[in-house]
Amino acid sequence: MTSERAALARRGRRLEYFTIGWNCLEGLVAVGAGVIAGSISLVGFGADSFIEVTSGAALLWRMAGDVDPCQRERREQVALRIVGACFLALAAYVAQGAIRDLASHTASETSLPGIAVAGTSLVVMPLLSRAKRRVGRALGSAAMHADARQTEFCTYLSAILLGGLLLNAAVGLWWADAVAALIMVPVIAKEGLDGIKGRACCD
Repeated sequence: MTSERAALARRGRRLEYFTIGWNCLEGLVAVGAGVIAGSISLVGFGADSFIEVTSGAALLWRMAGDVDPCQRERREQVALRIVGACFLALAAYVAQGAIRDLASHTASETSLPGIAVAGTSLVVMPLLSRAKRRVGRALGSAAMHADARQTEFCTYLSAILLGGLLLNAAVGLWWADAVAALIMVPVIAKEGLDGIKGRACCD
């Protein structure tokens, strides 16, 4: 059982390394495309990708102490609170930017790179979330379950973002991008509050 758990922990670490690499690339593309197009939801999506990097790094740190149950629990709670605080900051940033754009009738430009990165994420994130959930279940790890939930959450953001960008590109709805960003806010904030309270999705 010890060797099996060690193998599962190694697989979990590989998933987190992939998460960190993928989200670094995704975040850079999304933020760059968002700044060029003036898209608050695209910039917010990119910022969320960097939060996923923080989450992945926290999981690597937590799994380094997997053998010791007391250390594992302590690291898990610390990681959840760090990521929760980042999500609350992101929710505030996205909300104020979206409200500002709606008030000023600021329209973002069509962003083909943004559409491409959101569409790709919509395919990759569910597969990654499923793999993490399997490892979390096998290890009995609430932290891995929480990280899988965050990856699943990225799928929802991808769908919202893609819908807003396509509506703007297809029919020129200037408010679609800002409304898509506002739709993200309560979901992001809930994840943040759960993290601050140190509560995982499977508690």
